[in-house]
Amino acid sequence: MVGLASRHLQNLRRRDFVAGAALIDGCWIAGENRDVVVDPATGEGIADVAHCHVADMNHAIAAAERSFQAWRELLPARRGAILKSWASLMLDHSEELATLVTSEQGKPLAEARHEIAYGAGFLEWFAAEGERAYGETIPSHQPGSLLHVRMQPIGVAAAITPWNFPVAMITRKAGAALAAGCPVIVKPAPETPLSALAVARLAVEAGVPRGVFQMLVGDPIELSKPLLHDTRIRALSFTGSTQVGRLLLEGAAETVKRVSLELGGHAPFLVFDDVDLDKAVKGVMAAKFATSGQDCLAANRIYVQKSIYGSFVDAFAAAMTQLKVGHGLERSTDIGPMTKVSVANKCRIQIEDAAAKGARVISANQDASLCPNFVLPTLLSDVTEDMLIAREETFGPVAAVLPFDSEEEVVTRANGNEMGLAGYVYTDSLRRALRLSEKIECGMVGINTASFTGPPIPFGGWKQSGLGREGSRHGLAEYMELKYVCFGDVLA
Repeated sequence: MVGLASRHLQNLRRRDFVAGAALIDGCWIAGENRDVVVDPATGEGIADVAHCHVADMNHAIAAAERSFQAWRELLPARRGAILKSWASLMLDHSEELATLVTSEQGKPLAEARHEIAYGAGFLEWFAAEGERAYGETIPSHQPGSLLHVRMQPIGVAAAITPWNFPVAMITRKAGAALAAGCPVIVKPAPETPLSALAVARLAVEAGVPRGVFQMLVGDPIELSKPLLHDTRIRALSFTGSTQVGRLLLEGAAETVKRVSLELGGHAPFLVFDDVDLDKAVKGVMAAKFATSGQDCLAANRIYVQKSIYGSFVDAFAAAMTQLKVGHGLERSTDIGPMTKVSVANKCRIQIEDAAAKGARVISANQDASLCPNFVLPTLLSDVTEDMLIAREETFGPVAAVLPFDSEEEVVTRANGNEMGLAGYVYTDSLRRALRLSEKIECGMVGINTASFTGPPIPFGGWKQSGLGREGSRHGLAEYMELKYVCFGDVLA
């Protein structure tokens, strides 16, 4: 019996979007070995893709190195025009790309459509930002000399991208690198290669030259080794778990590469008693359940001031009951499956641990008719710091709510973790908002909002949540080197 995802994929206008061929040196490689792509909502195999090996990656690295000089010498405006064309093609094919994302990742179709627009936005942003890679002139400390600083492309870049945002994380990395003048090799997540390879096809159609943008799918460990150890790879960007990020950072140290890491989060969400309750509940719903909770920005520790704690929990629980769980391609779905069963199992372990240690489980019944990848929206109240869910990132629709008394106390608790990607503060006190925006140890803080990402902002974290920034002018700088030049005796 053909499943929902297979039927949708069979009806795609662009049948080549499911061909599953790797892009190496301007050629589409079907490969001798193929990997099956699975619909996480049903477990059904929906397509297969080329399984690349080390020899393929070495071929790609050589092709990228050959293409570097011509690409860096292309005028920034011309590189930008290609990126704009790529973005336009993505938007023209947004419905097909969104269908691919939902079919292999599981997120609701409305969220997948948003991801395509979000991803295209990075290409448009960096298309313009590449023309603003300004250097500087330094007042000379030596008589008769002129001192200049230039920004130059670092060289061949590699990007290892995750399965939760399989399109946007490619364009956020590749858009910056390409705008800077660097060829890019992308290794997408093995769970979500279809949408990635479809985006690669559009890059070729937009005019990205041979060897400048390449994409290989295969075993993450096998394909990562050449990227780490080959000196021709000058920059490596990774989005994923902190555990894997540490291993990549260690491996890249051998060749002293430029490494940018966007790693795990464990976001605190602080709700003070001076804020409108409905506004806070609306904010936490958005911050917790986007991408079915599979988001590094997701609210993981929801701290609520004791005077409104009971009212907040009741209102939050009521709002959660309105969420519809189902296949992402069904129009009414709010919460899709976890992309990997291991993620779903981690959620269940955290729920069981919290319940055993005294948390109140407000909603946690698993529908036996659903695939094991599904986790129903669950609220855990009266959570304490010794529970797993208070100490580990939760990558699913499980919300942990913790009471607090004072501002000083909750800041200490919010900062008492080695993750520092994002934090949220809901308060109607401007003074408090300013204080906490200074005190919270995160790379990004949202005040009375759950929506703050986008191409113009420097996305990244503190502590073990990562290194470097993506998006904004800072994201472009990750792929450029500073060169200081001293012209001596020219003014004498």
